[in-house]
Amino acid sequence: MNLIPGGVCAATGFKANGIHCGIRRNQTKKDLALIVSDVPATAAAVYTTNLVKGAPLKVTRCNISDGKAQAVICNSGNANTCNAGGEQIALDMCQLVSDAVGVAANDVVVASTGVIGQPLDITPIANGMEQLVAGLSYDGGNAAAQAIMTTDTCSKEIAVEFEIGGKTCHMGGIAKGSGMIHPNMATMLVFITSDVSISAEMLQQALSNDITKTFNMLSVDGDTSTNDMVTVLANGMAGNDTISTEGPDFTTFMEALNTITVGLCRMIAGDGEGATKLLECIATGANEEETAKICAKSVICSSLLKAAMFGADANWGRVLCAIGYSGAKVDVDKIDVSFKSAKGEVLVCKDGAGVPFSEEIAKEILLEKEIEILVSLGDGPYGASAWGCDLTYDYVKINGDYRT
Repeated sequence: MNLIPGGVCAATGFKANGIHCGIRRNQTKKDLALIVSDVPATAAAVYTTNLVKGAPLKVTRCNISDGKAQAVICNSGNANTCNAGGEQIALDMCQLVSDAVGVAANDVVVASTGVIGQPLDITPIANGMEQLVAGLSYDGGNAAAQAIMTTDTCSKEIAVEFEIGGKTCHMGGIAKGSGMIHPNMATMLVFITSDVSISAEMLQQALSNDITKTFNMLSVDGDTSTNDMVTVLANGMAGNDTISTEGPDFTTFMEALNTITVGLCRMIAGDGEGATKLLECIATGANEEETAKICAKSVICSSLLKAAMFGADANWGRVLCAIGYSGAKVDVDKIDVSFKSAKGEVLVCKDGAGVPFSEEIAKEILLEKEIEILVSLGDGPYGASAWGCDLTYDYVKINGDYRT
């Protein structure tokens, strides 16, 4: 499994582009992305569990209900949510793609991200289609990644190369996510492409299984969005025998998918609104995997712990507190806690009680940009990881005037 450049264009047969069409006021920011496969692809998706859902999600769910898609269009700057006529706008976006590139309108994944409750004008999208399509390129992954950003400070893309059945295969992904991040599924936009041949049923199984250990273990601020989703398109152009059952080939595909999703999780968490640090809680020694997941996610979601990490304060009591109210069945008297970074590791709690440690060394460890919170539950062989970020003054500033 080798990391390679290219993002969503690393997979054979995928072109992409991103432009500024005029949805966003800032003309230096791209706001419309398009990804197109040379051939029809199998498709799978997972969607937010928020009862308030963006119109694009409803259209996409219908479009890929047959397990097929060939293109993705996404705008930033407006969520197309809670708007009269929102579904028609999403359908119109699909039709614009169909007219411009010749794929069926019902084979288009459509997505929007940005402010909720403001009407989305189709005019700039329609006017921008000629430029968007003319710029489609097999090297256009980064342009698409930039066009789906909202409060993100950097584009997020990753790709891998691997082998299935003697065939060289590729998978790539791009993501948007900085605030309103607490997937359940999901609270960001993620588009993944692959040239593997795999049935729609197995593709959906792979994605649905993976997110329980990746995107659903991610939190920036505890808010689950209305719009966002994760989609995967696999066009089969690698030429492998179609994966239609579980087995070694499916396992390899799952490993590639997990590499992509974990990588994107870390990028999203590290770029949380106002964040200065990427936090990863690694819980081990649980009596079952679900216990480890509950504990790790609770620690990452703790506002008090996140604030302590911003201040480089080794306030380990907040870790135990978060585990204590998580609902997980654990023996508190067996819990160990350590903080780790590139500067080293410090044990701060043993068997549920504090141990002597150097506050100076701990602070040096916690001043790094990537922090691991290591929790040993001392009760079994299972583990889980969760990702988040620190809570800073800038998070409030960003969200205090997000709409205006």
